[in-house]
Order: sequence, then structure tokens, then C-alpha cells
Amino acid sequence: MLENPAKSVYLGIGSNLGNRKKNIENSKLKLIEYGIDILKSSNFYETPSWPNSKFPKYLNVVLKVKTSHHQIELLKICKNIEKSLGRKKTPKNSPRECDIDIIDYANKFTNKGISLPHPEMHKRNFVILPLFEINKNWVHPISHQNIKKIIYSLSNKDIRSIKYI
Repeated sequence: MLENPAKSVYLGIGSNLGNRKKNIENSKLKLIEYGIDILKSSNFYETPSWPNSKFPKYLNVVLKVKTSHHQIELLKICKNIEKSLGRKKTPKNSPRECDIDIIDYANKFTNKGISLPHPEMHKRNFVILPLFEINKNWVHPISHQNIKKIIYSLSNKDIRSIKYI
């Protein structure tokens, strides 16, 4: 059987409950335990909760990782890590200890079992700005827009509401 070659993947990790920084660092450790190599990590970025800004603020990072896990297998790993860090089944956009999203999997497009790249990523300041920090030449796999152009398309409110930690 041929081994699945390692792919370059971008993951977004966010937390807005408990010790947010520790939750994100524990997520990184658990990814490593699953044999996922972390190549780069952005700094921390803080944003208001969306869509309900009354919820606690989010802390977010974007990671560049290398993995031989298939995208569906990687999604299951991310969900297992979220649960192990205390995430419970709650309504969409509720506060959580840990949220791990696959932002970009080997610069591929798919919607079989998982939508890649992440369908909303280009609208999210907490994904685009940390991603730009670790890869200034990233290009969206569907729109083929470079990341600078995507940043310019963010609203002034989105740019002002994110805080580099």
C-alpha cells in the first residue's frame, strides 16, 4: 500500500472560554500527538465574538502544518481534540474552549464530506490576518485572489476590531 504523502495544510484555532491561550497551546500539543507537524504558527489575535459580541472575546491563531492524514481523517482528529479540551455540542456560534477549522488543505477545492477551502475564511479577519502573517504569498484556491487583495476587501470595522496580542 502506498503511503499518503504529507500535505501542507492551514488550520485555524480559536478559543473564547477558559484559559484561551492554554486551550490553543494544548490544541497544538494534541495535533503533534496525532503526528501532525507544526511548521509555522501565527501570533495570537483577539476579536469580538461573532455574531453575538456580548459573548467573551476570541483568541485565534493560524497554523501551517504538514500531515499525511486525509482531509476527512484530519477533520475527525480536529473534532476529537475539540472534545478532549471540553467542547460540547452547543448551538452554532456559541462560546467554546476550542474550535479547530481546516482553512486550506493542500490548496485544493472539495465539497465531498467537507468544504475546502473553508467557505467563509476569506470574510474572517481572524483567519486572513494571521494567515497573511505566516504566508504573505497565499492564494485562494477557488477565487485565485492573493491574500493582500482579500485583506483589502475586508471592511474597516473588521480591520479595526482585531487586536494583535
